[in-house]
Amino acid sequence: MKQNGLNRTEKKAAAALASIFGLRMLGLFLIMPVLAIYGQSYPDYSPFLVGIAIGAYGLTQAFLQIPMGWLSDRIGRRPVILAGLAIFAIGSVVAALADTMQGVIVGRVLQGAGAIAGAVLALAADSAREEQRPKVMAVIGMGIGLSFVLALIIAPLLGGVIGMSGLFWLTAALAVGGILLMWRGMPETYQQVPSRDVLPVPKELGRLFKNMQLQRLNFGVFVLHLVLTAWFVTLPLQLVDAGLAAEHHSWLYLPTLLLSFAVMIPMMIALLRKQKQVLGMRIAMLMLVVSLSAIAVFEGHLWGLVFSVWVFFIGFNYLEASFPALLTQHAPAGSKGSASGLYTTCQFFGAFVGGVAGGFLFQSAGAFAVVLFCVALLVCWLLFSIGLLQVSATTRLNFVTRTLSPSEARELTSALTEAAGIEEAIVIPDEGATYLKIKKDEYDATAINGIVARFQ
Repeated sequence: MKQNGLNRTEKKAAAALASIFGLRMLGLFLIMPVLAIYGQSYPDYSPFLVGIAIGAYGLTQAFLQIPMGWLSDRIGRRPVILAGLAIFAIGSVVAALADTMQGVIVGRVLQGAGAIAGAVLALAADSAREEQRPKVMAVIGMGIGLSFVLALIIAPLLGGVIGMSGLFWLTAALAVGGILLMWRGMPETYQQVPSRDVLPVPKELGRLFKNMQLQRLNFGVFVLHLVLTAWFVTLPLQLVDAGLAAEHHSWLYLPTLLLSFAVMIPMMIALLRKQKQVLGMRIAMLMLVVSLSAIAVFEGHLWGLVFSVWVFFIGFNYLEASFPALLTQHAPAGSKGSASGLYTTCQFFGAFVGGVAGGFLFQSAGAFAVVLFCVALLVCWLLFSIGLLQVSATTRLNFVTRTLSPSEARELTSALTEAAGIEEAIVIPDEGATYLKIKKDEYDATAINGIVARFQ
């Protein structure tokens, strides 16, 4: 009898991996809402160094995300995840012991070097049956989103009590908690799925760079996280200048985040039903432009900033939640792992550039220059997105075959691409693997299984 839900092992793996990833991301995000304020206690404080410290983790994340994923395919998922968490903990301790902003930057760079996203997702795939993997991935995604929300709420409450050093010690403790969860709470798994749907394949990266649909999404997530980190170089100080004490910033973030979800979720459901995700993306981008432009209109007014934060997070949360689905729809069959690797690299690199650019502009020209820079980039992104196509709902399947000769691989590819509902078929003869991208409403499972069965 087919089991429709997660079994006990899958539930345990989903909970453990979501907690591990969430604890690590919480540690990274905790610093963002308060560093601009409490970083002033360091003797070498400057807005530029604050910006670098906020975004520094993104640089090493961007460079190491793909290599660490490849490494996990060779030496195993667990060693890479444990090593990554240990590096993150060391970086947290370095930052906690630092008595200068430059020391904090070194710690943040080390934190980012523990790039475990690819290994965590690969282990999640290894730990679940094929039909249950989307549920496990969704649980992990929810854990990441929750960590961002908690960081915005918790950091202002704790920052005034334990200071920057205390926050970094807390992130080190979170990393140790992740190590213990990985060691004791993660069930042993002995399967390893074909990694193309999770991890990058080196020879595919060049081809994906030329895919303009994917590049529009990669540029989009680059700009999105650039704008987020650049704005958080100035936003905490703008709130203080408008009369909101630093320890009370949580009481702004909590209701605005909740209200943003109250608008974003119905908006996403309605647009998904109408297959208008690209339109929704552009609406969300306009919300970001409106929210940042409003800062210039309501400069120095607290309620104007509250409005800006609320509208910003409606747009930001919509884009953050909808981009992975758009990426899946546009990624070629058998290349989801490679497409995701490029996507996350752009995401983290955007966070680094945003911190550096935000800090430089704030120090040299003030907060208005940061806002103007972000709005200009958002407008460029909006124009670049014009060529992004709306595609019909698709899903992915993979089949195991025997090792095929070149002529057999061509025969199988031809038969599959002629079948109803197959949008794309990739046959990897030496791996004995076939990857399909299918249209859900037109796919004939019986016919496809019959075609593949001749080559198994």
